[in-house]
Amino acid sequence: MFHHLLGSFRAAGLPFPAVFPIRTYVAVGGRSSFRPSLVNKTPPAAARVNTTPVNSTKGNPEKVDTTASEIEADIAAQSEIINDTPIESIPSSGALIVPPLLDAPPTGSSADWSRSYHGLSAQPFPLEVADILQAAIDPLDIEMKPDGMIYLPEIKYRRILNRAFGPGGWGLAPRSETNVSPKIVSREYALVCLGRLVAIARGEQEYFDPSGIPTATEACKSNALMRCCKDLGVASELWDPRFIREFKKEYCVEVYAEHVPTKKKRKLWRRKDQPKFEYPFKE
Repeated sequence: MFHHLLGSFRAAGLPFPAVFPIRTYVAVGGRSSFRPSLVNKTPPAAARVNTTPVNSTKGNPEKVDTTASEIEADIAAQSEIINDTPIESIPSSGALIVPPLLDAPPTGSSADWSRSYHGLSAQPFPLEVADILQAAIDPLDIEMKPDGMIYLPEIKYRRILNRAFGPGGWGLAPRSETNVSPKIVSREYALVCLGRLVAIARGEQEYFDPSGIPTATEACKSNALMRCCKDLGVASELWDPRFIREFKKEYCVEVYAEHVPTKKKRKLWRRKDQPKFEYPFKE
């Protein structure tokens, strides 16, 4: 194309170069990239140019009538397009692959709950559902660990969710692979209720022997369920320090117990309505 334009200017008797390319190097990502640009000089008066490019595949040449001003305007237009192209739009050697944002279920199928946040805080649940979720916990349902920690058995959380949403109206969806460390199994889960994401939590469970990993994996899921239910207000009293102190004062007792194999004594907690500690402890 350049030789074609050069012949056109010579045929028109124009001084060369009326328009000539300047090479510009722009630093992109630590390397220089070539960007052509053109410097326009004062154009001479327009003249008729007869150019006759030869087509080697045809016997007859094609005659094209073009003026110098038309050639210069065409080159200037192409130069403007090149120079106005931002560096960021120049494609790199590798394609940028961005996973789609799954904020809603795909048409005709369910959401990918391993990534989706569909329905999160879209609207509150009906009042009757909220009343079930936030109802006060029966003190008889609360258990006490020997170290003094109170808790609600995981089956009680499932019963509350079944009353609120109905069996099949809620579920736990894994959001990560199971992480097995030398002593702990953990995995992230999402609590989905009525087709809406409600909460995300990571469950964990200790294990002492590799043969116990399957059981620890199931306990890890229950631990994640308990943590997710906090966002729904289920058994929220169990994280209230004042409630914990009053519950332990009214329903629990701290006693001395001896560890029979080692003969060591220590203080342990139990509910007042529970029997005394049994082997390996002796109260």
